[in-house]
Amino acid sequence: MAYTVNGTERETDDQGFLREPDFSDEVVRVIAAAENIELTDAHWEVVNYLRDEYREHGHTPNFRNLLKGMSEIRPGVDSKALYDLFPMGPAKQAAKVAGLPQPLGKGGY
Repeated sequence: MAYTVNGTERETDDQGFLREPDFSDEVVRVIAAAENIELTDAHWEVVNYLRDEYREHGHTPNFRNLLKGMSEIRPGVDSKALYDLFPMGPAKQAAKVAGLPQPLGKGGY
């Protein structure tokens, strides 16, 4: 599987995660469409949070830390809200949509 973004093919692993991160907004739109997600401002907040975490730590947070981090940005956000945005699992599906490689295994940081 691969995504074509602005005429360039982006290589993915067997689960559809980019092998190399791509921080362009267009990659988010292409992958979100493939995941049947209509992007809202709330989606972009999660995407931008995950991208910042990836840049700072070299990987994305696990679900628990994603929830904690997002609740600092948007007080009152809970796991249901994140699952409403990314129903296949916020930590993994949001990382995929953000154009990031597949998250680390169980535990994260």
